[in-house]
Amino acid sequence: MRLGPKNLKLSFAGKNFTHFGGVYLLFLFFKKLKLKTLLYNETRFAQRNNHYTFSEAILSLIYPITLGFGRIETTHFLRHNGVFQYLTGLPAYPDPQTLRRFLLRMAPLSLPRLRRLHDKLLASMMLKPSPPTRIIFDMDSTVLVLYGKQEMANIGYNPKKRGRPSYHPLVCFNGITKDYWHGELRPGDAYTAAGVLDFLKASFAKVPPSVKVIIIRADKGFFDHKTVEYLESENARFAIVARLTPPIKRRLAGLSYQRYSSGIETAEFKHHIKDGHKEYRFVVIRRPIPEDTSEQQLTLFTFGKYSYQVIVTNLELTPLNTWKFYNGRAAVELIIKELKGNYPLAKIPTKHFAANEAYFHILLLSYNLISWFKRLCLPVGVQNMTLNTLRSRLLLIPGILVRSDNRPTLKLPANFWYRAAFEYAVKKIDQLKI
Repeated sequence: MRLGPKNLKLSFAGKNFTHFGGVYLLFLFFKKLKLKTLLYNETRFAQRNNHYTFSEAILSLIYPITLGFGRIETTHFLRHNGVFQYLTGLPAYPDPQTLRRFLLRMAPLSLPRLRRLHDKLLASMMLKPSPPTRIIFDMDSTVLVLYGKQEMANIGYNPKKRGRPSYHPLVCFNGITKDYWHGELRPGDAYTAAGVLDFLKASFAKVPPSVKVIIIRADKGFFDHKTVEYLESENARFAIVARLTPPIKRRLAGLSYQRYSSGIETAEFKHHIKDGHKEYRFVVIRRPIPEDTSEQQLTLFTFGKYSYQVIVTNLELTPLNTWKFYNGRAAVELIIKELKGNYPLAKIPTKHFAANEAYFHILLLSYNLISWFKRLCLPVGVQNMTLNTLRSRLLLIPGILVRSDNRPTLKLPANFWYRAAFEYAVKKIDQLKI
């Protein structure tokens, strides 16, 4: 039985091949944004290395982040891919050590300016297709487990890897568009509540004048009387999971619950978050504890045969609808999961906290660039693709660069399944007005 060609010859003489043919779409989108020019004009600093400009170094990090290079070390493949460099407009590609040194040098000098530029781009993109009148802030904290000897890798809250050093960033996303809004990288022993007011103020400062309604959804790490009082002072609405303190626990058993066909029961009560301060409305959701105890519960607190979740809110919704609205916040947990899986958020590149902070914000800029690209440039049917799916269908496709009639031509597969979406994106980018 013949299993393959018997006299097949191997040749390594082929030139101008790449499996990053779809990166040309990102190049076109970044060019429309004038990203390279903006990076150079607004964030550059004097460098000893004259081989790469500031904007080229940033793009040399953004492209591999979006293409699935999990660690900086693996980007060395791009140094030998001339077609990738041609398609992205990069004259050359720096080695991994150069990128690490760049991160360390740029952090104190240019990171604040890079963050301001990101905010400017966000302010522009949120107005498309029309200025928003309502915004939902989905806020969360997450744990980045560390395995080396990184600065500020401290032991703190780490439910999955207890006792491991970590970072503990705070992040905020637009619950409607799913765009990243604001974030801070912090040492692993930073409590969620630490710095929350400053975090909120920075998030509110970016809200455009067209927005009339602001709603906050957050977990129990954000539960604090100062947080709630600040939100009320800003006329914001909120649904925040309450920490089940002893006074709150004592209230749960004596309430009158309304039961629904799904088995969920709801109630509500008024309570002080702190003695001597204003009373707030608390919504209670309880569910019967399933016989299969492996099922994840709403909260660690159980009483009798029920598990409980309590939400402090000023929303004018029924308890059940308040809970359903809060559950929309699950999208931010999926985003964080994607940032750790499909983006290299969980792979800390250096031992220096400042350099890692710079990388953190470059990664989040990359996330937003992809988010905007999908929303503004792709057909509606594929806008909700994860980055991993986007890579496999549009970005990581084989291509060959040839010259025909003295004009460069990128040849893509004749049987390319997503040709229509690719051509749609090229046309849409050309029509964009930024």
